[in-house]
Amino acid sequence: MSKIAAIQTNASDDIEQNLGDVLEQIDLAKEHGAELIVLPECFGFMQSSRQQLLQCAEEDGHGKIQDFLSASSNSRNVWIIGGSVPLKSNNPNKVTNTLLACDNNGNRVARYDKIFLFDVTLSSGECYRESDYTEPGNSVKVMDSPLGKIGLSICYDLRFPEMYRKLTQLGARILVVPSAFSHTTGQSHWLPLLKARAIENGCFVVAPAQTGVHNRARKTWGHTVIIDPWGKVISELQSECGVAIANIDLDLLQRIREQLPSLKHCRADLF
Repeated sequence: MSKIAAIQTNASDDIEQNLGDVLEQIDLAKEHGAELIVLPECFGFMQSSRQQLLQCAEEDGHGKIQDFLSASSNSRNVWIIGGSVPLKSNNPNKVTNTLLACDNNGNRVARYDKIFLFDVTLSSGECYRESDYTEPGNSVKVMDSPLGKIGLSICYDLRFPEMYRKLTQLGARILVVPSAFSHTTGQSHWLPLLKARAIENGCFVVAPAQTGVHNRARKTWGHTVIIDPWGKVISELQSECGVAIANIDLDLLQRIREQLPSLKHCRADLF
């Protein structure tokens, strides 16, 4: 078995402070034996305005947050999945919300651009229009790792089960869902959706999250969890910043898939 860690943070628009806080949690996860660490969405930067986001977006392959990921994974000899980094897109008025993964030598091994964008108006009056400033991705991604194949996703993707079924069909045994889930929707939907993705795909789900109030404005739900393929929460946090760690037992995953072989019963001819 191998250990995986999910980190929960309270990011702001202060990149230096955010990265310093994240590094402390990476070191803690490493001390507890984690071989792979997953960071939440917006771990390095949570913007106060759209203009600030555009100004802080990095060129693909170079920038403060990307350099941090590479240097941290290399110096700590650990694989790191960076929940999301704002990268410049072909549209000067938009960024990509991009997950980047580095191996334990600091080499980038995967990039995934968030496909589904959070455009909602809630009954509480909260309004989000991620598509106003973000270019969506257009392909699903699975990466190889020492813990097996990992399906990549970000936050609002969680509401689209067809995406996770595709990731599973591509060989994923672990699904990561780094998020900055809104406090309003998180109270009702976060855990049920994560459990559903784990159960219906027979996968481990690792969901690091943002928590608390950011820049005196936005509020996120927190509640980082790691869930096994039976839908059992095997590690969790509440609203505090910190690290959730769990063993990834792929033998357990195989036994569950054999006992309940629903993936073999899919009707591709109908759906």
